[in-house]
Amino acid sequence: MKQLIVLIASALLAVQFLSAQKAPEPFKAGDRVVFVGNSITEGGHYHSYIWLYYMTRFPDQRMQMYSAGIGGDASWDMLKRLEEDAYAKKPTVLTLTFGMNDSGYYEYFRDDAAQFVEKQLQRVDTTFQAMQKIMKGHPETEVVLIGGSPYDETWKNADNKPFPNKNETIRKIIGMQIDAAKKNNWAFVDFHNPILQINAEQQAKNPEFTLMQGDRIHPDNDGNMLMAYFFLKSQGLAGKSVAEICVNATNKRVETQNNCYISNVENQNGNLSFSYLAKALPYPLDTVPRGWGKKRSQSMASQYVPLIQDINQEVLRVKGLKGNYTLKIDGEEMATFPAGDLAKGINMAELTQTPQYQQAVKIMHLNEERWEIEKRFREYAWTEFAILKDKGLLFADNHVAMDSIRANLNANIFLQGHIDNFTKAMHPEIREAWNKEMEVLVNMIYSIAQPKIRRIELIQM
Repeated sequence: MKQLIVLIASALLAVQFLSAQKAPEPFKAGDRVVFVGNSITEGGHYHSYIWLYYMTRFPDQRMQMYSAGIGGDASWDMLKRLEEDAYAKKPTVLTLTFGMNDSGYYEYFRDDAAQFVEKQLQRVDTTFQAMQKIMKGHPETEVVLIGGSPYDETWKNADNKPFPNKNETIRKIIGMQIDAAKKNNWAFVDFHNPILQINAEQQAKNPEFTLMQGDRIHPDNDGNMLMAYFFLKSQGLAGKSVAEICVNATNKRVETQNNCYISNVENQNGNLSFSYLAKALPYPLDTVPRGWGKKRSQSMASQYVPLIQDINQEVLRVKGLKGNYTLKIDGEEMATFPAGDLAKGINMAELTQTPQYQQAVKIMHLNEERWEIEKRFREYAWTEFAILKDKGLLFADNHVAMDSIRANLNANIFLQGHIDNFTKAMHPEIREAWNKEMEVLVNMIYSIAQPKIRRIELIQM
């Protein structure tokens, strides 16, 4: 019953949140997109999955995307680094999300929880006003505000007691973001209510289900893919095919060739073949959990939303065939289909062994390597802004900075986890090498992503 109430409430809130909201424009060639956030951004993949879509869907439109997430950050921490961290990357588009850390944690168990919440909301409002002033000072940069993923209060787990009403505070913070988006004519994307709704739907079947990795806070890989999906959908990209082919085998006529080119159609003894040059690649969905503490894979997101239907359609239709046919691509057998299925259309993007899908898998793995290196820069940024800036040592990167870090080491468990990375990242030569590694990876990604002519054959069984 509680899950049903949450589901109804989230649907009502979604209507309230999204009424008359400006949607973000699709990214374009040359864009530099910076995603500002907390640990959900730093340790999460949603921005990486978004870029993976653009890498595979628009290989001729090279762009750059950056994580500017730092674990533990609230809005006031982001304010302190907005210029020196986010805008230093010279973004054409900046996305901003906050609320999880701003809303507090154990304070909800106190007797004065209501007073705490009121003070936090006032602090967020003051901070956010200052952030808006900075963002309006950069008219060259489009702003996209993101209503962050929810805190899962309804997950049934006796070992992890939820903070009561924390999610209500998060929704009030998102309300501030919505008001700011309307006031400043900025785009707004809602992660909060769609994730909340999916959680409620799944928990109605299994109360022990959660998208939040087991800590009620951080979305697992499937949750990150859902956020990427909702972002891409808000950009109007749902329904955009990888490619769409329709060939009439009887007269060898090409009836449809959307986002692709078909040539050299042949029909010999009932076996059809043609050359296929697609302008895009299918979207590769990782089946392995990636990242610290992650238990589920990116591909599992397709269980909860029509992800394949909306963003991963590479449709092959062939009319005029009879019997069963083996699909070959570049001489390799893929699968066997009845003529009726081919006439209706098959989705080649669901055949993970195709050469074009494997071409995309290479990009997926290279993008994952890039993400791993970028994480080192975010850990370095945490040390600089969380520890050194207030000491007047921002980017000093010298023995004085290291002495200050060591002096705080025993009292800060998070610093203990970051010091090894900082001992490397403090050297500009190391950072330059990491940047060059990422550049090599991105160059290789866009090289691999370029269209290739494939030979499609349908051999009668």
